Amino acid sequence: MRGITKTFPGVKALSDVNLTVRAGEIHAVCGENGAGKSTLMKVLSGVHPHGSYEGEIDFEGAPVAFKDIRASERHGIVIIHQELALVPYLSIAENIFLGNEQARRGFIDWNGTLRRAAELLDRVGLRERPQTPISELGVGKQQLVEIAKALSKEVKLLILDEPTAALNDEDSAKLLDLILELRAQGVACIVISHKLGEIRAVADAVTILRDGQTIETLPVRESPGAEPELSEDRIIRSMVGRDLDHRFPERTRYEGADAGETAFSVSGWTVRHPVDRERTVVDDVSLTVRRGEIVGVAGLMGAGRTELAMSVFGRSYGGYVTGTVEVAGRAVHTGTVPAAVAAGIAYVTEDRKQYGLNLIDDINRNISLASLAGMVRRGAVDEHHERRVAERYRTSMNIKAPTVHEQVGRLSGGNQQKVVLSKWIHADPRVLILDEPTRGIDVGAKSEIYTVIDRLAAEGKAVLIISSELPELLGMCDRIYTMAEGRLTGEVARADATQEVLMRHMTMNRS
Repeated sequence: MRGITKTFPGVKALSDVNLTVRAGEIHAVCGENGAGKSTLMKVLSGVHPHGSYEGEIDFEGAPVAFKDIRASERHGIVIIHQELALVPYLSIAENIFLGNEQARRGFIDWNGTLRRAAELLDRVGLRERPQTPISELGVGKQQLVEIAKALSKEVKLLILDEPTAALNDEDSAKLLDLILELRAQGVACIVISHKLGEIRAVADAVTILRDGQTIETLPVRESPGAEPELSEDRIIRSMVGRDLDHRFPERTRYEGADAGETAFSVSGWTVRHPVDRERTVVDDVSLTVRRGEIVGVAGLMGAGRTELAMSVFGRSYGGYVTGTVEVAGRAVHTGTVPAAVAAGIAYVTEDRKQYGLNLIDDINRNISLASLAGMVRRGAVDEHHERRVAERYRTSMNIKAPTVHEQVGRLSGGNQQKVVLSKWIHADPRVLILDEPTRGIDVGAKSEIYTVIDRLAAEGKAVLIISSELPELLGMCDRIYTMAEGRLTGEVARADATQEVLMRHMTMNRS
């Protein structure tokens, strides 16, 4: 790709960007949210068609001009977008071969479809039946279906946009092994990721973008299979234009008179699967969070962490069986989302685009959604007050947008996450449950969000963090609970916590 320039109304997303990927190479593309990484890949894959951008693209030694994504796929270029593109009401097998149906004599070969889908699911390590509807899968499993879908095509260049953002460490490792296997088969891969450790583990070279421009391309290792020579600090410095000496803020302790008092507790919490009522997804879970404390919940995919959080927050998931919730020592009713909010509980979902934001509305309206009652004057929302509040959070949270009237769907992932956090912070909850709070966010934005979380705890809030990134839990939390197969398997103090200790608890059997 040479001299790629892409402009949207009022915004130059890419400016004279260059990218060279060799055959059989794993090439990483890094940059902060909004740097232009996804836009560049959409140009390459035909999502942004030829004529909508300036510059030239060569593939396998010849110039190409893709009018749409089908044209790029015919050349062997397959992209897996950061945003999932699956039909929830169709099965896994139907989604894998959607638009690429396995047919015989004009009719779909269902036996062949299911057999081939099972092979692909096994290849990506997803233990689900091909007939399972997508709507029954979590975000992480849906990502694996997307990868299986890409592998069903004759791929020469595979583009993966944040492929492990929704995966835990174990499944991420399996996927990285799969990428290395593809490289050994001669498939070139472009990987966009904010997980710098993964980039160093698999990439041969990395191109860094900042503000829509190519900063530099650096070799990660001298030869395939060699130890990486490029450090994470070197990548970060090029990405953000400065050093990040401390990834996690030094914990600021809450000094209130009620420090150490239990602010939030869940006791005997049991929840059934929403479809299979015989299956228990959260089994007799009890935990506590004190005022000014940051507590983590670690677990592998399917451990029941998100199911626990969603069921506590307004019983938004599954079928409630037993259990009580207490806030500030008082039993509260959380049978609906408004009841949970009224009790002082806030939940920042792992899927901000579907559950956390109204993407077609602006920053202003999104921030006020959870606390509209406090903005009502004489029976109507005071729009001047609403705008002042939004402006305050745009500044204090460093939300990168020209005005609070910017549509949220146009913001980068990191800035969208700051809007979600702003919404719940303004609701002034006693308890914040943060589910994958930094998923798909670059290191610079992560550092800012960690600082916000530390500040909330220092103000006396009780913070519960669910995260698949063990370094994040180790760097932020005072205590960490572990879950496996719907049950708590351990509680580890900060001083005793290591990745090895947590993983041992996370892989315990129910027995």
